Amino acid sequence: MTRDFSTVGVIGLGTMGAGIVEVFARNGIDVVAVEVDDAGVDRGRGVLAASTGRALERGKMDQEAYDSLHSRVRYTTSLEDLAGADLVVEAVPESLELKKSVFTRLDAIVGPEAVLATNTSSLPVTEIAVATTNPKRVVGMHFFNPAPVLQFVEIIRTVVTADEVLDAVKAFAERLGKRPVVVGDRAGFIANALLFGYLNHAVAMYDSRYASREDLDAAMRFGCGYPMGPLALLDLIGLDTAYEILDTMYRQGRNRLHAPQPILKQMVSAGLKGRKSGQGFYTYEAPGSPVVVPDAQTPSGEIPEGVRLRPVATVGVVGSGTMATGIIEVFAKSGHDVVFVARTDEKVAAVRAAIERSNARMIDKGRMTAADADAVLARITGVTSRDRLASVDLVVEAIAEDLAVKQELFRDLDRICKPGAILATTTSSLPIIDCAKVTARPEDVVGMHFFNPAQVMKLVEVVHTVSTSPEVVATVQDLCRRLGKVAVTCGDRSGFIVNALLFPYLNDAIKMLEANYASADDIDTAMKTGCSLPMGPFELLDVVGLDVSLAIERELYVEFREPGFAPAPLLEHLVTAGYLGRKTGRGFRTYA
Repeated sequence: MTRDFSTVGVIGLGTMGAGIVEVFARNGIDVVAVEVDDAGVDRGRGVLAASTGRALERGKMDQEAYDSLHSRVRYTTSLEDLAGADLVVEAVPESLELKKSVFTRLDAIVGPEAVLATNTSSLPVTEIAVATTNPKRVVGMHFFNPAPVLQFVEIIRTVVTADEVLDAVKAFAERLGKRPVVVGDRAGFIANALLFGYLNHAVAMYDSRYASREDLDAAMRFGCGYPMGPLALLDLIGLDTAYEILDTMYRQGRNRLHAPQPILKQMVSAGLKGRKSGQGFYTYEAPGSPVVVPDAQTPSGEIPEGVRLRPVATVGVVGSGTMATGIIEVFAKSGHDVVFVARTDEKVAAVRAAIERSNARMIDKGRMTAADADAVLARITGVTSRDRLASVDLVVEAIAEDLAVKQELFRDLDRICKPGAILATTTSSLPIIDCAKVTARPEDVVGMHFFNPAQVMKLVEVVHTVSTSPEVVATVQDLCRRLGKVAVTCGDRSGFIVNALLFPYLNDAIKMLEANYASADDIDTAMKTGCSLPMGPFELLDVVGLDVSLAIERELYVEFREPGFAPAPLLEHLVTAGYLGRKTGRGFRTYA
């Protein structure tokens, strides 16, 4: 039997609750909106008015639709006014006892056929359901913020939820234009279980002073295309909310990666809850404002006192693969003379041909003139002998990810390059100190990790070892800025910033799939539509290559000895079977 949810109740009119009210009212549904007092009603009404007012101003809604939407919402401070509702969605604060008390009261008010839903993001729906006399009619209906914009909805099934209730709520979500996914009652469900482990890891990096808050956030925005960095996102979510979600997930699953970082609790205790309090990881111009203002942690952007920048006019690049070719192009287009070393004359010609094709595309798009293209090529010299690097100011190696091969190269560069030349590696996972130690100038060795394709991706991780001199770090940071890149700085630790945050999250997604909690499609949908990520984890794994991903995860596990970083057996098995992703036609998915 198809249920007709024509009148819906929403309890709690904070940002999320008011957003859910808007979703229902936009779809022609009568809504009874409940808050604890008149002040709460006024706040909720204001949130809804502000959201719909913006839509009206931008022409996404006309006056008639605006008036009609608001006419469908009835505000009240009495739960008894929900007696005629077909569905009630609870969106009160994340307190299990509070939610249970609300459901106990609701159970005695609504009709026997009414469906009760909780918008909890992490609490056990089963425990909420058993606070009623009919737990079969209770489900989780987890919207994502902002609810009027984000399409994803997690529908949470308990062990007692009636199938017809589940089907009715899923169909209703689809009617609202959402993309619902049905999952079991497990801590964090899909999105939060994957998202908050990643956020918690970023907090640990910040707390250990491995990288600044600005660099952590920039790394994930520019390296992975995420809409927000992890610390800015935590400030938006609310540090108190984040702590409660992590604490709940840890208590249910005992996964050490979900154990809240102590600094989170300290900041919450100090009232530093993020945007809503005006200060969290960042400082805001006022409580509730999205505008970040400078504070004591804000970097000055100035060169440290006593540090002298080294001149970099001529650059050497060792390698002829995709990454090396991109780096050569980046330097040449920024006005640097580039000498690149390939193993054969054929590879030299192939690099020049690739850059010529790239220039031709830019000319076709009107982004470069023919004269500019000729000037770029004139600045590039291809050779087959490393000895031609004797006069360059900086060498960037972009050869195979094999430590022995890189060490042989660095020994040779140490012999060839002039005193004061900077020796950089673009390794994504190998210890840079292991390259530095084979030279007589470890202070001149630095990581300069470009992202592929180097011509497009703006991020460069500048990685210093315990030996790298401050002037080398400052010179490379300044050089990256002159290249039009975003430089983030960190220590010589496996994975640096991006891979160390990204690959444990990808590994967690594989473990979720391995446990048969959700399908690859549903997990990808959750992270793309619920968290606004550019790609789902399994899409990304297949693009990166499962063998590459496994190698990085093994490096992280060996470095950190964290049990949660151990590569998922499913990934090991797929690689053993030769299913490496798109490049082999099969990975987590099969490609034509």
